[in-house]
Amino acid sequence: MINHKNKKLLIVHGGGPTAVMNVSLYGVIHEALQTKEIEGIYGANNGTGGILKEEFICFDDIEEESLLRLKQTPGSAIGTSRDELEDKDYEAIAHILEKNGFGYVLFNGGNGTMDTCGKLYKKLEQLGMDIKVMGIPKTTDNDINVIDHAPGFPSAARYIAQCTKELCADVKGLAIHVVILEASGRNAGWLTAASALANTNDGLGPDLIYVPETPFDEDTFIHDVKELLKKKSGIVVVASEGLKNKEGNPIVKPIFKVGRSTYFGDVSSHLANLVIQKLGYKARGEKPGLLGRASILYRSEIDIKEAEDVGRIACKEAVNGTSGKMVGIRRIQTNPYQCEYFVVDIDEVMLEEKVMPREYINEEGNGVTQAYLDWLKPLVGELTPMITLNTDHPKEGSNT
Repeated sequence: MINHKNKKLLIVHGGGPTAVMNVSLYGVIHEALQTKEIEGIYGANNGTGGILKEEFICFDDIEEESLLRLKQTPGSAIGTSRDELEDKDYEAIAHILEKNGFGYVLFNGGNGTMDTCGKLYKKLEQLGMDIKVMGIPKTTDNDINVIDHAPGFPSAARYIAQCTKELCADVKGLAIHVVILEASGRNAGWLTAASALANTNDGLGPDLIYVPETPFDEDTFIHDVKELLKKKSGIVVVASEGLKNKEGNPIVKPIFKVGRSTYFGDVSSHLANLVIQKLGYKARGEKPGLLGRASILYRSEIDIKEAEDVGRIACKEAVNGTSGKMVGIRRIQTNPYQCEYFVVDIDEVMLEEKVMPREYINEEGNGVTQAYLDWLKPLVGELTPMITLNTDHPKEGSNT
């Protein structure tokens, strides 16, 4: 083991929080408290901006009760950010880390945060500073390159699948409209597609699913809905917030954009309005939004375990001298599920987005394949079993 002269460890959160981000934080702190090479454990207050302000949260004397509460708290207990950093900021951060005695820095986030992690690693090398930098994966969109999946995604996927099932039960009970459920996902449809898990033998699952990997055509969408309304009077559609047309433009103009952060227009309302205008049929949009990543009600047990594991491993790797890497999850087998952890070069995950492969999307582009469901199910686990007894029929006299 490399001796780094009892340096301090700093944990930095970046990007959107998840239901298990604090579980990774717990894993890091718990491991660091048992590691003699670390003389102080700190968190950056509200992300990289906290480093530049030299605002650090000390965990050295954290009580066990408080530490355990991290495992049941969603979001980020130390605060996160999407700070846009320039080269001069990385140099300033490097000197601040050295001045404050930090020998290990762990970044927990998605591919944008891994970009920050990689740039700081390179700046530290350039300056000749012996500070080890490691990445801890986190994302609800599952768009980090190379790895099978990232902590945060399984819980968000379980949430969207269960909520879709509940919504389908509601619509089946009063089958009078088309409901569009909008799911998160800027360029990757992994989370939107997870709604398909609601489809079991109880008949309570989405009728159509649209992901951003395939071009969205409004006329085709209206045709799909019109055909379904010949068979049933209540329909549930799940659509990604990042849907784009064949020209690659969002189907609803983003209302606000700063750097990589995009505030999309309301896709669910837009599609519901299309149904109303073109088919004269009652429709409405639903949007879980932040609830999809914040709720711990439907957290995945595998997600909780893996989130803690990657935090622990990142701490161990840094103390052992590893730097410029991210902890990854590699699937060994699906049934029964088994994975292993490995380290990947940070260069391979810096802003490299992983989208759904075409074989996971059905030929029509309005649903998913069994291959995707087989891949996803072990991460999510079983949903709450339900039952429906009424028979759905198209409304008589419908003008569709």
